[in-house]
Amino acid sequence: MSSPERYDVVIVGARCAGAATALLLARRGLRVLVLERGRRGSDTLSTHALMRGGVSLLHRWGLLERIAAAGTPPVRRVRFHYGAETVTVSLRSAAGVDALYAPRRTLLDAVLVDAAIAAGAEVRFGVTVTEVLQNASGRVTGVAARDRSGAGLRAESWLTVGADGARSLIARQVGARTLRAGTGASAIVYGYWSGLDVTGYEWFYRRGCAGGMIPTNGDEVCVFTGTPAGRFEREFGRDLRAGYLRLLAEATGRDGRLAGLEPPRRLRSFPGRPGFMREAWGAGWALTGDSGYFLDPLSSHGMTDSLRDAQLLARAVGTMLHGTPEDEALAGYQAVRDAVAEPVFAAADRIAGYSWDESTIGGLLREMSSAMSGEIEAVSRLGAR
Repeated sequence: MSSPERYDVVIVGARCAGAATALLLARRGLRVLVLERGRRGSDTLSTHALMRGGVSLLHRWGLLERIAAAGTPPVRRVRFHYGAETVTVSLRSAAGVDALYAPRRTLLDAVLVDAAIAAGAEVRFGVTVTEVLQNASGRVTGVAARDRSGAGLRAESWLTVGADGARSLIARQVGARTLRAGTGASAIVYGYWSGLDVTGYEWFYRRGCAGGMIPTNGDEVCVFTGTPAGRFEREFGRDLRAGYLRLLAEATGRDGRLAGLEPPRRLRSFPGRPGFMREAWGAGWALTGDSGYFLDPLSSHGMTDSLRDAQLLARAVGTMLHGTPEDEALAGYQAVRDAVAEPVFAAADRIAGYSWDESTIGGLLREMSSAMSGEIEAVSRLGAR
């Protein structure tokens, strides 16, 4: 193995959390290395829908025009179906945002990676991190990894960031504690439909199941359905396609827009896992995105969370560059993350518990909306400062 390569920051994971963090830190003049085990441009599981907070951050970073120019349809209306009742909400212009977007991850991740590289970050794909490096005092000092050829590398840094997903190797090896564990868990199945008349986000809620229609790139609509993880395994797990179509019919009820359309041949599925909030920092390390905070996908808030936490972590690192001690800056990052994320987490976990019915889900969704509004205001105030 060659001599260690030295950087200011090493980031493990180049999806939206890692790539956004790399972009923001490279723009601050730091020498940043990003290691991603996947292939450049590869897809990943995603509900696609960005909420206002995520769209606002892309606008702030100067990237929203690229998402729109790639043919991502603007969303200016959100429709909620509670059984037979339908409520439509029109989007108001605020925080620099007059529309929402749901880009394919092959687009969003690539835009963020390209912007990070343009800012000066180094991004290497096909590299699997195998070990977190620590000194005698236990401080994290970088990572060891191997590329697809088997060649090893060691990268040293004064900050190592785990952006490697809910099953984060970084979180595991540094011993990041779970601060809060959720109780709800949704199994989600989705596919891309063509010829479907959907121009905004649409959410469907019926006792024991939910669904959504999300317009995305290529004139396609991501149509998902969800149910408690245990129920899906019992009733639908053996035949994914048949289970998806039955559950979708149950969730959407009398909505007839799918009738006569050819269902997608390929489906993606997520078996479900409870959400969590992990300790987000320690000596020489920090976590962002799903590595530190995982929200049930029924919330469709995961990508927005990742962009938010990238902004918060970059802000904390910025204060370190101006003299704030590391422990104070990173503790502040976690404190702000927890303060803005906790209300969203609490509401999303209750929704993912499926203990509601058509008469009570509206109250939970209003609670979720209020929590997201508070999150946007908090992050906007931080950005202004």
